[in-house]
Amino acid sequence: MTDSDTENTTEPTPDESQPTIAVTGAAGYIGSRVVWHLQEEHPDWEIVALDNFYLGDVRSIRGVDVEHVDIRNRDRLEDALSGADVVLHLAAISGVDDCEENQDLAYEVNVIGTSNVAWFCRKTGAALAFPFSMAVLGDPAEFPITADLPRDPMNWYGRTKVLGEDIVDAMADGAFPAHTFLKSNLYGEHVVNGERVSKGTVINFFVDRALSGETLTVYEPGTQSRNFIHVDDVARAYVDSTEQLLADLEAGETGVTAYEIASDEDPSVTEVAEIVQRLASEVANEDVDIELRENPRSGETLVDEFGVDTSRTEAELGWGPERTVEESVRSLLEANQA
Repeated sequence: MTDSDTENTTEPTPDESQPTIAVTGAAGYIGSRVVWHLQEEHPDWEIVALDNFYLGDVRSIRGVDVEHVDIRNRDRLEDALSGADVVLHLAAISGVDDCEENQDLAYEVNVIGTSNVAWFCRKTGAALAFPFSMAVLGDPAEFPITADLPRDPMNWYGRTKVLGEDIVDAMADGAFPAHTFLKSNLYGEHVVNGERVSKGTVINFFVDRALSGETLTVYEPGTQSRNFIHVDDVARAYVDSTEQLLADLEAGETGVTAYEIASDEDPSVTEVAEIVQRLASEVANEDVDIELRENPRSGETLVDEFGVDTSRTEAELGWGPERTVEESVRSLLEANQA
C-alpha cells in the first residue's frame, strides 16, 4: 500500500484473557500486512509471527519480532505455536515459476509444512486459516467462480495447494474449525518500518516498468482475464476470519468452511496494461508502449472472463473488497515516482 501508515511501536502488555494469534509467513508480502491489521484492530491480542525468511525481508512489525521458524521442522514449529488459539497459515512457496523451478522445496513447504501446521491444530484444537489460490482450479469450467468448483490444477504450484487443502480438510474434521480461502491475484504494496513491501505481481510489474519508461509486455493472447484483489483487502479478510474462528472455537464448531477472497474486477491483462499506460502519462508524465509477446508459460489459464462470487464471504465474515485497480494504480504511481 502506498499511503503512509503510522507505525505504533508500543508493544501491548500481554493479557492472558486475550487470544493468541500465530501467523506463519509473517515476514512476507501478505503476512506482514496481516500482522499489521491484527494489531490495528485488536491491540490487546497476543501475536506470534513466524517465518523462515526464504523471501520475506520483514523482521519486526510494530514491535512484534518475526521469529525464525521453518514449518518443515515439526518440533520447532510446535514449540513456536504453543498456546496459539488461531493459526493463520500463510507460509508457502508461491507462484508458478518458483514452484516449477524448486519442486522438492514446494512440496516440502506447501504439503509437508502444511501437514505439520494442521497436525498441531488437530492435537491442540487451535483454529486454522489457510489460502489455497485460484491455481487449484486450472481452467474454470463455469462462472462466477466459487470455492466449490472442481479442482483441476495445471501446474505444480496448484497441485501442492490442492494437497494442502485436502490435508486441512482431513485434519479439521471433528477436531478444530478452519477457513480455507480461494484467493485471486494480488497487487498493491504497503510499508513496514518505512520500507516498501511489494511483490512482482502483474499490476505491480506494469507500474514499475512504466515508472522506468519501459515497454509493458503482455503475453499472448492478451485477452486472458484475471481477478485482481489488493493486498490490503486480503489482509482485512484474515482479520475477519480470525474473529469468526474465535467465535467458532467458543461454540465448539469443527470442520472446514471455504470462502472466496476476490474483487468484482476481472479485466484482461491488456486492459490492465492500458490502465497503467494511461495513468502513467497522466500522473508521471511517462509515455510507455504496450507490446504483445509470445507466451512462454504453458501452465496457466487463458479464459477471457474471471468473475468470482464472494457473496458467502460477505454474508458470513462481513468482508468485502474496498480497493479498485484504477485507484490503486494511481496511488502506486504517485507514491513511487523517482
